[in-house]
Amino acid sequence: MLVIGMLFNRYAKKELKQVILVRGDLKLPKGKLAAQSSHASVDAVLKSNKKIVKMWRLQGMKKVVLRVSGLKELKHCINAANAAGLTTTIITDAGKTVVEPGTITCGAIGPDEAEKIDEITGHLKTM
Repeated sequence: MLVIGMLFNRYAKKELKQVILVRGDLKLPKGKLAAQSSHASVDAVLKSNKKIVKMWRLQGMKKVVLRVSGLKELKHCINAANAAGLTTTIITDAGKTVVEPGTITCGAIGPDEAEKIDEITGHLKTM
């Protein structure tokens, strides 16, 4: 019970968010972009600490969709987030509609402390 209280106190005072990173070089149609972003968001939440998710939900589940230039920048951000101890995911498309099978389309970081995520993604622009 003490651990739950400590986590609650730690995250209750911090802004929490999730960042979705979308490859700009793929020029995905809006519907495909929305679907791939949703896959990334849900997968990252399912991998995340349940206490953080609960606090994030109470704060309104802030999400920001950012553009990365391509696969190299996506992997760089995801690797930096992993090194910082943040939850991440990378989405690989099945290739049934717009892109070739196995194409990495996007990724997600968090939810977690906005300040930690911004250290990695603060230089990126929104979609």
